Amino acid sequence: MKIALLQLNLTVGDLEGNIELILDGVHKAAKRGARLCITSELALTGYPPRDLLLNADFVTRCREAVSEISRRMPEGVALLAGGVDLNHEGVGNPLRNAAWLIERGAVPNVFYKWLLPTYDVFDEQRYFEPAENVNFFEYDGLKIGVTICEDVWNDQENCSGHRYGSNPIPEIMKMNPDVLVNLSASPFNIGKQQEREKLLGDIASKYRVPIFYANQVGGNDDLVFDGRSCVFDNRGSLVARGHGFKDDVVVVESDCSTGFIEEDDFCEEAEAWEAMVLGLRDYLGKTGFSRVVLGLSGGIDSALTAAVAAEALGPENVTGVLMPSPYSSKGSVDDSLDLVKNIGINCTTIPIDKLMGQFEEALAPTFEGLPANVTEENIQSRIRGNLVMAISNKMGALLVTTGNKSELAVGYCTIYGDMAGGLAVISDLYKSLVFRVCRWLNTQGRGEIIPVAIIEKPPSAELRPGQKDEDSLPPYDVLDRIIELRVEGHKAESEIIAETGFDPETVQHVLRLIRISEFKRKQAAPGLKITSRAFGTGWRMPIACRFTG
Repeated sequence: MKIALLQLNLTVGDLEGNIELILDGVHKAAKRGARLCITSELALTGYPPRDLLLNADFVTRCREAVSEISRRMPEGVALLAGGVDLNHEGVGNPLRNAAWLIERGAVPNVFYKWLLPTYDVFDEQRYFEPAENVNFFEYDGLKIGVTICEDVWNDQENCSGHRYGSNPIPEIMKMNPDVLVNLSASPFNIGKQQEREKLLGDIASKYRVPIFYANQVGGNDDLVFDGRSCVFDNRGSLVARGHGFKDDVVVVESDCSTGFIEEDDFCEEAEAWEAMVLGLRDYLGKTGFSRVVLGLSGGIDSALTAAVAAEALGPENVTGVLMPSPYSSKGSVDDSLDLVKNIGINCTTIPIDKLMGQFEEALAPTFEGLPANVTEENIQSRIRGNLVMAISNKMGALLVTTGNKSELAVGYCTIYGDMAGGLAVISDLYKSLVFRVCRWLNTQGRGEIIPVAIIEKPPSAELRPGQKDEDSLPPYDVLDRIIELRVEGHKAESEIIAETGFDPETVQHVLRLIRISEFKRKQAAPGLKITSRAFGTGWRMPIACRFTG
């Protein structure tokens, strides 16, 4: 029997649109001979629905959507669709994370998720009650075990950390299924697909059962889903993989005798690029924008952001704004113009020297007798923030910010200045990764995208004469490693020093900057998640905090 994995770009809350996408996928799969179609987790709602699940009318309409799909299903095809059900037991949380088995004219069967993650970006125990029964059914003579996303991530021999006291897979295997299926909404981070394929292949090999894995694709708020739905045979060998970062319908025989593995590029630079392009495109498309505006400084961060925007939306829908000050070098202006020419975006120039003078004059009585400091630097950034926000308002274009993860971690950014905007495109890329992505981009057969002069110049905010980032920050290879060990590795100060051999004062200084910059991050634009832990929905640090260590 042919099984189809429906890898769809679903929108949170768009029940009508999601229904149409699912049914369209079913019809495409049916034309290719599929008898059973499988969606991603919570496909009807889009993932993650978050507190929409607290809206009783939304939940009612989600359940009504199951009936509508049943009425419109083609004959001879079944659909296993992710959705929501009520917890009919009357004890515990009010909802269940469900997989609905839908056939035309038949009463739907339903299966529930066992393991409910509450870590990083996940908060499912806020809404759902876990399953109590084994998820298993027979269809057209095929015995099928059903898992939903996290249910496959607690197998005792295949996972490094066990968050749950139960494992649904051995329980399902007692039913001797012919195949296991998994409905997933697994957010992207660099290296995640290799981790998934290792896990799924090990499970298939260990239990001697094929596993069919359907993943969501597309961007929803700060999360990007890379798709890459895949199938493993009972020896643990990969027999099929869907496209990365775009819609697909993957059809494979249940005995894994057929299957096609799409080519993919798993290098960090390629993955980061694809995720940012998809994340930005969907963020705009799903929030009603079609154009973006951003400030161009002549630096590498704004250059990469502009290149991502041009790729995602088309260069005609991107406007770069040059706002030179008396401290802006001629090279930075020229480099920005070269970038504009390379990627073909729109451009406008607004010098800010007169505005700086007016601010200085207006503030002179209040600042009398006080020395110049970072205040004057921040005023420049805020002038620029006002200008690009005005253009954003007038053009109806989303302002995207250009700060990277290294800057955001240590507060090397200005609230209401360069932090102003609706989406932080590269905010989860360390500065060192920004450089690597730009170099990689220039080797992809399209000529020079990022001007070499931008890549080679020492990073600088250019807010005072001769300024360089390393005047106030450690070298980026040192800074980024400390941030990575703290933010992604959850390492203590002593562990970081022991692992890296870095100067203890440098480590302490960076960790202090990370801690005291939390108030800025709480006011930052949403940022696309690229690494295993971003400063977004999965980062929940207090602002008023004195813990050191």
